[in-house]
Amino acid sequence: QLKFTESGGALVQPGGSLRLSCAASGFSIRAYAVGWFRQAPGKAREGVACIRFNGDTTHYSDPVKGRFTISRDNAKNTVYLQMNSLIAEDTANYFCAAGGMCVVTRDGPQDYGMDYWGEGTPVTVSS
Repeated sequence: QLKFTESGGALVQPGGSLRLSCAASGFSIRAYAVGWFRQAPGKAREGVACIRFNGDTTHYSDPVKGRFTISRDNAKNTVYLQMNSLIAEDTANYFCAAGGMCVVTRDGPQDYGMDYWGEGTPVTVSS
C-alpha cells in the first residue's frame, strides 16, 4: 500500500516553530517531487512548498517564503517542513503529496500531478 504519513502538527503560540514530517511507505520517494499543501477550515487547499526529487530545487508560496523550509532525506524516505515565525493564518491541516515534478505558478506550488497523498496533520497557531 502506497501512502504518506504526516506528523508533527500541534497547537503552538504565534511566533513559535514546528517541524512537520512526511514519511512514505510502500514506495520510495527518490524519484518523486514532494510538496506540502494546507487547507484551512472553509478555504481551498493551497500549496505551501515543493522540493525536487534530488532536493536541489525548492519552491515556496509567498505567504510562507522566508519562514518555512522544505527538506528531504531520501535515505529515510521522509520529507520535512520546518515552520518558523508561525502566525494565526498558518492554521490549517497540512498534507504532503508526491508527483513527478513540482508545478509552480505565481500562486505558488500546485497540486497538479501529485498522485500520492497523506491524510494530513493539524497545525493550530493561537495564543
